[in-house]
Amino acid sequence: MILLCYDGSPSAQHALAVSRETLGSTPTTLLHVWSAPLEILADASFGTRSTSSESLRTTIERLSLERARTIADEGHERASGLGLAVETRTERSDTSVWQTILDVASETDADLIVVGTRGATAVQSLLLGSVSNALVHHSKRPVLLVPSETE
Repeated sequence: MILLCYDGSPSAQHALAVSRETLGSTPTTLLHVWSAPLEILADASFGTRSTSSESLRTTIERLSLERARTIADEGHERASGLGLAVETRTERSDTSVWQTILDVASETDADLIVVGTRGATAVQSLLLGSVSNALVHHSKRPVLLVPSETE
């Protein structure tokens, strides 16, 4: 089973096509990992607990989840259009995206993790970190990194 990470970016879209070309119709789980915008949630209460801030938190969570589902559905549609047999999962990350990916890979006993790169330079990756970099360094499973078509 292949775990194909999808965030809607051009490199993730390219990773779909490369997966189909390279791996054929191997059963695939398309995974979209999302995080609530923590900076907004952290500031929502402005130091107090109130009904309006809780309502704001709930609204932000709901909108974030809706966006995540939209991205996952778009990925499913693209993957199906390419002939991939996909099951789609949307997972919230409360830690880091890469750790959530590894947790799902472990849970599903994935044979391979496929992820598109974002095109970060080595310096950007070193300073800012990157999901693909963390996957390569922490995964006990094979990881296929697919650069975007423009790289």
